[in-house]
Amino acid sequence: MKNDRQMKILEIIEKNDIETQGQLIEELNKYGFESTQATVSRDMRELRLVKELTKAGSYRYTAPAETPDRNYFERLKTIFRESVTSFACAQNLVVIKTLPGLANAAGSAIDSMNIAHLVGSLAGDDTLFLAMEDNSSAKVFCNEIQTMLKDR
Repeated sequence: MKNDRQMKILEIIEKNDIETQGQLIEELNKYGFESTQATVSRDMRELRLVKELTKAGSYRYTAPAETPDRNYFERLKTIFRESVTSFACAQNLVVIKTLPGLANAAGSAIDSMNIAHLVGSLAGDDTLFLAMEDNSSAKVFCNEIQTMLKDR
């Protein structure tokens, strides 16, 4: 969810002159992303958004010219989608099976996603264990994995 929201933020500021966080929140709401000012502020910091002066003399948010982190994250997300063969929820654990030798890569992708309620992860050769705070967090994350894998 966070990553989808951040990608939408980048898309919005690329297509629109957004001067305030309030305007950005309104645009996100149009796309079904209900966000608070604190969440958007955190996203903007993580995306390293800056304000630039437009030709009209106003300011707008923009992404820095170099965005290697975004490309890196997208590559990790692709690795995750391509390496996962199955997953299951076992109480507060999420067990992810991958192609042989790719559990560490999938784990690295998971770790870069800053998943809420993830306590820790452990990767073997083709199995990744994720310890979530509680059973409901594990179920929610399994639903997110299902959504991510639909894009393959």
